Amino acid sequence: MSDRTMTRQVLLFISILSLSSVNGQVSYSIPEEMATGSLVGNIAQDLGLDIKRLKSGKARIYTGNSAEYIELNKERGVLLIRERIDREALCGQTTPCALDFQISLENPMELYPVTVEITDINDNAPSFKKAERRVEISESAVIGSKFVLEKAVDPDIGLNGLQTYSLKPTDNFILKLHSQADGSKKVEMVLQKPLDREKQEHMSLLLTALDGGKPQMSGTMQIHVTVLDANDNAPVFTKTVYMATITENSQKGTVVTTVSASDADKGTNGEVSYLISNGMDSGSELFHINADGVLILDGPIDYEKARNYQIDIEAIDSGGLSDSSKIIIYVIDVNDNSALINLISMSGSIPEDSRLNTVIAMMSVNDPDSENNGKVHCGINENVPFTIKSTSNAFYSLITDSDLDRERASEYNISVTCSDEGVPSLSSSVTLTLQISDVNDNAPVFERSSYEAYIIENNTPGLSIFTVKARDADWNQNARVSYILEDSSINGVPVSSYVSVSADGGVIHAVRSFDYEHIKDFQFHVKAQDGGSPPLNSNVTVKIMIQDQNDNAPQVLYPVQTTSSLVAEMVPRSADVGYLVTKVVAVDVDSGQNAWLSYKLQKATDRALFEVGLQNGEIRTIRQVNDKDAVKQRLTVVVEDNGQPSRSATVNVNVAVADSFPEVLSEFTDFTHDKEYNDNLTFYLVLALAVVSFLFITCLVVIISVKIYRWRQSRILYHSNLPVIPYYPPRYADTLGTGTLQHVYNYEVCRTTDSRKSDCQFARPCSQNVLIMDPSSTGTMQRMQNEQNILDEPDSPIEQKPPNADWRFTQGQRPGPSGAGGPPEMAMGTGPWPNPPTEAEQLQALMAAANVSEATATLGPGTMGLSTRYSPQFTLQHVPDYRQNVYIPGSTATLTSNPQQQQQQQQQQMAAQHQALQAQPSEAAPQPEPPKAAQTPASKKKSTKKEKK
Repeated sequence: MSDRTMTRQVLLFISILSLSSVNGQVSYSIPEEMATGSLVGNIAQDLGLDIKRLKSGKARIYTGNSAEYIELNKERGVLLIRERIDREALCGQTTPCALDFQISLENPMELYPVTVEITDINDNAPSFKKAERRVEISESAVIGSKFVLEKAVDPDIGLNGLQTYSLKPTDNFILKLHSQADGSKKVEMVLQKPLDREKQEHMSLLLTALDGGKPQMSGTMQIHVTVLDANDNAPVFTKTVYMATITENSQKGTVVTTVSASDADKGTNGEVSYLISNGMDSGSELFHINADGVLILDGPIDYEKARNYQIDIEAIDSGGLSDSSKIIIYVIDVNDNSALINLISMSGSIPEDSRLNTVIAMMSVNDPDSENNGKVHCGINENVPFTIKSTSNAFYSLITDSDLDRERASEYNISVTCSDEGVPSLSSSVTLTLQISDVNDNAPVFERSSYEAYIIENNTPGLSIFTVKARDADWNQNARVSYILEDSSINGVPVSSYVSVSADGGVIHAVRSFDYEHIKDFQFHVKAQDGGSPPLNSNVTVKIMIQDQNDNAPQVLYPVQTTSSLVAEMVPRSADVGYLVTKVVAVDVDSGQNAWLSYKLQKATDRALFEVGLQNGEIRTIRQVNDKDAVKQRLTVVVEDNGQPSRSATVNVNVAVADSFPEVLSEFTDFTHDKEYNDNLTFYLVLALAVVSFLFITCLVVIISVKIYRWRQSRILYHSNLPVIPYYPPRYADTLGTGTLQHVYNYEVCRTTDSRKSDCQFARPCSQNVLIMDPSSTGTMQRMQNEQNILDEPDSPIEQKPPNADWRFTQGQRPGPSGAGGPPEMAMGTGPWPNPPTEAEQLQALMAAANVSEATATLGPGTMGLSTRYSPQFTLQHVPDYRQNVYIPGSTATLTSNPQQQQQQQQQQMAAQHQALQAQPSEAAPQPEPPKAAQTPASKKKSTKKEKK
């Protein structure tokens, strides 16, 4: 038995001893890499279950979506290893590493969680990513120099993971480890003895990584060290002092001089770099030296400020060894003033058809330098149609020297450069921008040399067919293209009656609806004209081709349909099968497939006797004619074309099955008109029924509308507050003859539609002929003819309430002039009744009624207002002047327009009420019968009308 197997058994024993169960959960701990079938634990014993319960409950392991590494043996009640477990593959560096699953039972259902912890074993050795590494170290490297090495990787954890490193041999290097925050170790190789390339140029070291497991495992990496040569020679300049010259105002980047230094070493030790050592000198800011020893100008040089510069330079190799030298630079005075350009006059734009030598701009040029440095020459940039010319001393003109074309170049940027004769020559420049204005020199050009378009016939007038497009190379107004339809005729008809062209967009519209059967194509010319002056134009030919549409139904040529005479085809009763009865001939004026015709039999008296050829329209018999076939045979044939959608025509064919003409004649006498007569009769009957129904519905709607309108009017009057004007007809007779009214009068009560809410009631007097009004009653006066009937009010009470003594008033208190009596003719009852009032009088009466309403509003509690309405037979001269004296029923108050009179009447009213209260008997007297007024013809007539209503 190997050590590894013994270790596993010991770990298994320890894991079984460490089994714990808390709240029904069982935990095990096993090492990784156990063989398949190895025992994990006795789950039945640990859960306190019987093996029979495991079998009857169909115990099984539920792991969810995880792989099943553990299996349940229900026969023994133990957990076994089902599949080899690799802790590194399962959990990686995560600790602890555990498998969680459940054991489920049925009947009853139970679920027991189980946790199996997987412990690590040392089954992985440390390893390096690379087996070899090469390192180059200079022989001049100092002691203590550090070189970082690659770390090893061990998938195990804990003591089984990576623990330490070792390096062999250790003659020149030792190994140093540094612990890091993540627990790993940083590996450094430290130089502890100087290297000597001459003694040993190559070294081979072995780096070993060790873990802490048992048995201990390791991994190695070979390190190859190459000792490089050291820099033991310093650079040397070729000269100790370098001399150079530079002109003032030299451009930045000008090469002043080149220095050189050599190094006897090889490789990187022989590479030399240069630098300026005296950083505080002004020359260090004006110059710099590159790696090749070239001294370059960095700033402006002015002879007036410094005539020479002395610069100390240094040459250094890669090892840090160096040499020094000096550069003396002499500055040469040069032309340092450039010409000054002043623009005197300039044109911002010129037309493209300008002549040659047209002056564009004038300028003056001055240079303050002397001699040759002050002599100036001016020029312009190339490839422009201009030139510059000197007109006099220091004056120049810019002129054209070739033709201009705006379409080729609409703008020019002209650079004028003036240089002097100095060495080096100085120059100054100015840029002039010149616009070329457009001239109408280009005619519109169509995109095509000719156009063709298609349009389907029966189009809508105004339909857009297509668009012609022309472009003009000019600009603005000169490039604005208008399209014109040129005059021409098509079959003698102006082309403008066929098409039109929109002037702005060139859209061609159809003016009329085209008919392919009349015209199949036509062409015309469209002119494109620009907006220049004078305008330029060009023409293009447009051809419109009309496409056929199935817009014509087939026309039957034979048999001819007539209404005056009857045409019938005779078929002898001896006709055989396939006998040609007749042929339907039809044509279609359309073209193509729209004109392909087919024939079908739609209706027939006997469909089993005849057939129609689909393509030729021939009507033939399909069986033997016998004696039972009717003499009259009517066939309806449909002729249909092949268009989309298809159109058709029908033709009726009369066929007589007979051997002789007299037999046919008797049968076809009324054949022609019966059908047409029946069809017309049905149409007229339907039309008459529709008209009568419409009239009935219209009358019904009108009647309902009138009824609703009248009902709404009655409701409006019912809720109105119109004033009531009393109407006093003549010849009212006092039937008792002993009352205060000795004259003949007749009264009629006139009320509004709201009279059912009236507070007025008439009662018979107790001891004298007086009018009693009870404000607490809603009753109305009874008519004298019938005391049981109430005026127009079904809800008014029939019996009178007892009168109130306070509401009685005498003859002097009744409405009328105060203390006035009627005229003699009125007392006798023989005076004539006044004429009907005029409109002005009626208006005054209404105003008087309004005054009464206003005066009534001023009365205190216990009084009642009086509203009046005049009768058309009553005049203002017989109406009491209510503007002076107004008497209120039930009250002794008299309203007057005179304030003093109103005060006196109020005092009288208060005194009369006080006396009435004292004289009032303790018990009410019997209610007297009211006087019955004599009816007049007018009152009878109105009463009759109300009874009818």
